[in-house]
Formats: sequence, structure tokens, C-alpha cells
Amino acid sequence: MQRLNQDTLVAIVLLVFCGVCFWASFDIRQPDYGVLMPSTWPRVILAVLSLLCCIYLVQSIRRDNTTPSTTPKTRPTSLSDWLRYWQNPLYCFSLFLAYLIVLPILGMLLAGIIFVFLLQGLLGGWGPRQLLVHSMVAILAVGGMWSLFTFGLDVMLPSGIIFSSFN
Repeated sequence: MQRLNQDTLVAIVLLVFCGVCFWASFDIRQPDYGVLMPSTWPRVILAVLSLLCCIYLVQSIRRDNTTPSTTPKTRPTSLSDWLRYWQNPLYCFSLFLAYLIVLPILGMLLAGIIFVFLLQGLLGGWGPRQLLVHSMVAILAVGGMWSLFTFGLDVMLPSGIIFSSFN
């Protein structure tokens, strides 16, 4: 019998997790008002996540175990090696912390656009064409989600101290 690789085990654990969460969604209380049941969105998200986990499982089973791993076998030995190795995750966490700090000041829309733009720039480069693409993606993605939640779903998102006088 062929030994299961790590990806297969992770996919199985994720599928079990999705199943447990889907089963737990039946315990969500159903109110007498509203058009959409409160359990609808968690179940839709879990269904998509389960589909992606199934694709991951199939890919991990079909993967040839004889191919070498692309991850480096050496571990960082010094602090500078460790910082270089974890550079991108550290950028992401640092920028997210800065986003959370300026969120009450700038508001959801402006802080979100700046966060997405800076993160894409740090991870994807700062070329002139890239800056244009990063700005368009940041404005369309964050602006679209902000518009959907603000106007479509009537969710009150933080407007920030700077723009609170315009409300």
C-alpha cells in the first residue's frame, strides 16, 4: 500500500473540519423574521470550501511522491536568515497591524484601499505598470466590497474620524 503524503492528510483533516462545521450549522437558531435563514451564508461558504478541499484531495492523491519537494531543506540559522526566510509573512502581518491601527482614523474604505495597494506593492513590485494594476485592483476590490456592504446590505462600516463629519 502506498503511504499517504502530507497534503493528503491535510486535505482529509480539512474535509472533516468542513463536515463538522456544516453539521454544526444546523444548530443555528432560525428566527421568525427575514427572508434568508442565518445558516445560509455559513453553508454556502462551507460548500465552496468543501469543494476546494475535494479538489485538493484529488490533486494530492494524484501527485507523484517521487518528485522532489520545492521547499528548501535548510533551516535559517541566524536572525537575518530567519527574517529573510519569513520576509513576506512579516510584511503581511505588519501591514495588517498598521491597517488595524489606522482603521478608526481613516475608515474602512480609505484604509482598505491603502492596505491592499501597499501589500500588493510589497509582494508584487513597484514598477509603473504594476502600480497602475495595484491601484485599480485595490480601488475596485475594496470599493466594490465597501459598496456592497454599505449600499446593498445596509451594514454600517467604520467611516473614520476624518470622514465622520460627512455622514
